[in-house]
Amino acid sequence: MFDKKADLAGPGIGDYEQLEKILPRDYRSLLTPNETQKAIFAAKNFIEEHLCQALNLMMVTVPLIVDVESGVNDYLDRDGSRTPVQFHISNDHDLHPLDAQIVQAATKWKRVALKRFGMETGEGLCTDMRAVRKDYFLDHDHSVYVDQWDWEKVITPEQRNLEFLKQTVSSIWKILVDAEEYLQHFFPKLQDSRYPNLPKRLTFLHAEDILDMYPDLPRKQRETAILRECPAVFIIGIGWTLKDGYPHEMRAADYDDWVTEQTSIDGRPVHGLNGDILVWNHVTKRRHELTSMGIRVNAETLRQQLDLTGQLDFLKFPYHQAILNGEIPLSIGGGHRTVTHHDAAAAQGALGRGHGQCVAQGPERNLRGQEYPRSGIAKNLATDEHR
Repeated sequence: MFDKKADLAGPGIGDYEQLEKILPRDYRSLLTPNETQKAIFAAKNFIEEHLCQALNLMMVTVPLIVDVESGVNDYLDRDGSRTPVQFHISNDHDLHPLDAQIVQAATKWKRVALKRFGMETGEGLCTDMRAVRKDYFLDHDHSVYVDQWDWEKVITPEQRNLEFLKQTVSSIWKILVDAEEYLQHFFPKLQDSRYPNLPKRLTFLHAEDILDMYPDLPRKQRETAILRECPAVFIIGIGWTLKDGYPHEMRAADYDDWVTEQTSIDGRPVHGLNGDILVWNHVTKRRHELTSMGIRVNAETLRQQLDLTGQLDFLKFPYHQAILNGEIPLSIGGGHRTVTHHDAAAAQGALGRGHGQCVAQGPERNLRGQEYPRSGIAKNLATDEHR
């Protein structure tokens, strides 16, 4: 039996020795560095344009720094293991001081911004969000520097259901499939039999279903196992405690709704109105997350989830008070990794990686701070996401 508790957050890789065994020894990018940059920006432009069209979103700017007392920063996994970069701004010789944080995700800010920009039902916003997550395990999927699209859309109380979530996910999936074909038209080298295209059909499974299939495996290994069978899956219900006593993955209690009870197709009670799109990565032979999204908490489920996680003290923050008092809209939203990794155009991996180095020491900085001969993937570390 593997240690399931140790796998409730993070990449599911224990250390760099284990990572070295996982990464392919013979990886080579299908495109030149020049072609890769062109493909990256072509993919970014295509996805951004079609995401806004499909979901009726407008592009807005998002802050990099927020006030600690606002409560809008994201603590990612609710266990306190991933804390924001924080600093003090003396401001007028400490007469008007401010404690500030670098954002880890814009999830809460977006919902407040829906009201600020006067969004009506069916309207939403999209941002090109940058963040720092200093406590991440740095690997081929994760960096301390995050670059992703974050979007949020106003919904009605009646749309807070699983069917509406699936409809929205399906719209996003079509954009990703179309983006891959669009890139292959301009860059034929991306059509490689070693790296099959994304499937047209996305499989929807609840986290409880996957646990039933692989009861002895921890979360990331369950994901990899199911993706060997279904190359693209949307896993529903991330955050709710499953029958083995663990959530599929820890998820913060104050944005996604992971507590609302739903009924499965076969009549079983299941929980959660959120999930992740995962695909099989033909380069790493592992699961690869493309986007995380969900219907957001209302006043009732916010209080319930904070109670379950022992975080009722969060209700003192303006953001949480705004939800309790109905001052900001009900919404659905998510985060999608931006495509800017210098090796990102290798087959379908082009749709799911981010850009930048793990630390600011130049483009050759890698996993161990020395040249890593086995894989081009290791030279730049991709961003992960969040919500």
